[in-house]
Amino acid sequence: MEGGGGAGPACKHHSHGPHQPQARNWHSIHKDQSKIQAAFPLVEDYSSCDIVKATQYGILERCKELVEAGYDVRQPDKENVTLLHWAAINNRLDLVKFYISKGAVVDQLGGDLNSTPLHWAIRQGHLSMVILLLKCGADPTLIDGEGYSSIHLAVVFQHMPIIAYLISKGQSVDTTDFSGQTPLMLSAQKVIGPEPTGFLLKFNPSLSAVDKIQKNTALHWAVTAGNVNAVELLLDAGSNLDIKNVKGDTPLDLAHQIQNRLLIHMLTQEEKMRIRKNSRLLRMLAKYEFFLLLLSSLTLMWAIGYIMDLSSDSWLLKGSLLLFIFFGISLLTRQFVELKNLKYLPAIFMLSSIFWLSMTWFVWFLPDLADTIFQIPFILSVMGLLYYFYKTWRTDPGYIKVSEEERRKSIVTLAEAGHLDFRTFCTSCLVKKPLRSMHCIACNSCTARYDQHCLWTGQCIGVGNHYYFILFLLFLTMVGVWMVYGTLLYWSEHCATTYRQDGAWTYFTQIVSCSPWVLYIFTLVSFHTSWSSLMLIIQLYQIAFLGLTSHERLNLMIQSKCSKHAASLRKTPYNHGCFQNLADFFQCSCFGMFKPNIVDWTKQYTLTFHPAKGKNVHCV
Repeated sequence: MEGGGGAGPACKHHSHGPHQPQARNWHSIHKDQSKIQAAFPLVEDYSSCDIVKATQYGILERCKELVEAGYDVRQPDKENVTLLHWAAINNRLDLVKFYISKGAVVDQLGGDLNSTPLHWAIRQGHLSMVILLLKCGADPTLIDGEGYSSIHLAVVFQHMPIIAYLISKGQSVDTTDFSGQTPLMLSAQKVIGPEPTGFLLKFNPSLSAVDKIQKNTALHWAVTAGNVNAVELLLDAGSNLDIKNVKGDTPLDLAHQIQNRLLIHMLTQEEKMRIRKNSRLLRMLAKYEFFLLLLSSLTLMWAIGYIMDLSSDSWLLKGSLLLFIFFGISLLTRQFVELKNLKYLPAIFMLSSIFWLSMTWFVWFLPDLADTIFQIPFILSVMGLLYYFYKTWRTDPGYIKVSEEERRKSIVTLAEAGHLDFRTFCTSCLVKKPLRSMHCIACNSCTARYDQHCLWTGQCIGVGNHYYFILFLLFLTMVGVWMVYGTLLYWSEHCATTYRQDGAWTYFTQIVSCSPWVLYIFTLVSFHTSWSSLMLIIQLYQIAFLGLTSHERLNLMIQSKCSKHAASLRKTPYNHGCFQNLADFFQCSCFGMFKPNIVDWTKQYTLTFHPAKGKNVHCV
């Protein structure tokens, strides 16, 4: 530990030297200076304190008194540590300003590790001190006694806010240390776990850079350290598997040398997958993966219904055929479809269901409805369903999009304002979060006025497509209602049933034997109609009576359960009354009766109260 002479026994309670590496998350950096200082014991009589102790305790008056009496602020103690170092490590902002105004050298090297005050502040994770020192002219590229620059220290001690601030202020993410290692290499080698490797990858570092001595890439270092999380992240980012180090070893060779079976498997599978991607046939199939999945789903659903409709009474035979087809389709999908596209399976299942529902309507039900007016409503319902599904799926839900320059400017602005924390800043997208926005893990993007990530559309529901989503649910429910009507009419016309005489079970066996396919379709109809109608009711209730999204309502319910004081779902800044809420959501004036509020939620960072709203509201 870097020492400090003259501190006295009382200073044993303080952070005088570098701590062991530990993660500094985004939740902790918004603590104000008063809370930090409150952690230290107060000195009642500071008139006898020497200047080092007074600096560590943050006693500004005593320090000024001693400096005015002639103490040289540039004078190091017996271990070559200056007052500026002690002020920096204890996050004494006022003292740092005072010492620099009195001539302290901002980049003075000192201590056992030959570090600058900036290095000491970074080791402790004091973002506010780092900001101040940089404003005062500190050089972040200087290297300490261990060969690390400022950004390397921030990586080793896992202080992500400081990493983001240094890069945003212009320090290169590919800055090298004394041995030629970049921050990404150092993270992959020294810090076991996904962070800060994953965080650094957001700034587009070089994946092919090598160090000066071993000529290792970041992937080489991750494999050598057995850092499975870092290896996975680097492979996903596209790291080169063929680069050889000074000994002629690839990352896979190193994995064999350390006999790490998991890493060998990961690297081997990645190599095979990349070879497959170079195949012309597979590249062509990759363009049509969605349609391949859709075709597979259509085939599987038809096969299930066809097997159920077989005249054979052997359920063992039918079950065996179903298992054979299921595993065949699964194997085909695993071979030709990437894992990231499997998130569309629920949407594909729903579209396949709609296709076979429509076919059943036209082949089985239409003859019984030839003389009725129910054909046109069903056709219009299906057309509306498909149109609004497409609009929900293809419309931008409200992703927060900023340029690289805007992103870095936002990081600097929030950091210097003391607001670089999870409440106002998305640590995944590296953007300032607008009100009502949320980062979607599935889409890997922040969505404005986020409602949910809907499985049935494979898409986020946000301010851009929420309206289309409501209409999609409405038309899906209507299709289900018409199909239920058609099914009941078909059974009454074509199936001989004795429900009144023999009861429900006999009736069920009779309709199964009458047409297993129609029963199969009825099961699908019941499932889709149930979830769509329930979701439609919940959505309309939230929109009209609460003015909230699903995400906001769930958050408030969780807060209410965890808090002693129950939070009302109705008393929020976004609830303007039933009719005004509907007018705002659908942007409809209702023939001039209402004036919809037009808000760009992708850029709304401050809360504006509706004129009619009271002040007694709950935050969302």
